[in-house]
Amino acid sequence: MQCESQNDLCHIVLYIQPVVKSERGPVDIEAFTHAYQNVATHSDPAYRRIMRVLQEGIHDGTCSPGEPVPSENELVEALGLSRMTINRAYRELSSLGMLKRVRGVGTFIADAKTPTSLVEIRNIADEIHERGHAHRTEVLFQRAEVVEDDAEWLEADGLSGMVYHSLVVHYDNGVPLQLEDRYVAPDAAPDYLSQDFTVTTPNDYLTQVAPLTRGRHEVEAVLGNEAECELLGIDVAEPCLMVRRRTWSRDGLVSLARLIQPGSRGRLEGEFGQVDGHERAASTT
Repeated sequence: MQCESQNDLCHIVLYIQPVVKSERGPVDIEAFTHAYQNVATHSDPAYRRIMRVLQEGIHDGTCSPGEPVPSENELVEALGLSRMTINRAYRELSSLGMLKRVRGVGTFIADAKTPTSLVEIRNIADEIHERGHAHRTEVLFQRAEVVEDDAEWLEADGLSGMVYHSLVVHYDNGVPLQLEDRYVAPDAAPDYLSQDFTVTTPNDYLTQVAPLTRGRHEVEAVLGNEAECELLGIDVAEPCLMVRRRTWSRDGLVSLARLIQPGSRGRLEGEFGQVDGHERAASTT
């Protein structure tokens, strides 16, 4: 900061680095070296073996979010590799969202975020099981309701009069991952209220009785209300991702759902490409 005189106005720019906290210490350099030596005979190049050590540590819980990893200089000395090799491994892992590099501070294990499909309608239980995790649901209610006069967002899509309404929390390894607030057209799924959604999911059931022909997603960054945040086990100040999902079958609108997920526990993923000259989209989860 520089001023020509005491009467001059000074322009101040603050560069704020995030504070990275960890309840555990840094990744142990000796344990890291030992793990690397165990895969040293693998045919992959050295940078991929470094990636493999950290990926396995993250997946089995040995490395926790927020823990600092060994510096490039430490690994150069411990493993006898070039700094360029270490740097490439860290860059690759950062691009995968597994490491977080903070300039002037260090490199850390990134917060775990669960990917959710944006461009494909999928059953959340399947996504969780594919990650090798346990899924369970807590059903808050399933009931018939009359659409209120102020529920314009429901009526705009053709849901009026009597509707079925369910509120379900989905858990990933015991942690609340998603709050599913769903309205269903009774004509599309007459037996919706009699289903046990601790055994199946609303998505899975509706897919069976009213096969999807069309879907629409709208994504917003929101703050949940007090009740929603309590169900998700988060602070009211934590940002959330909300997907407003509409699905149709051949006979018309099937359901409208608000899917709310803590921003710290998830991300949306999609992959786009072309097949036979036509743009297509497919899930990467």
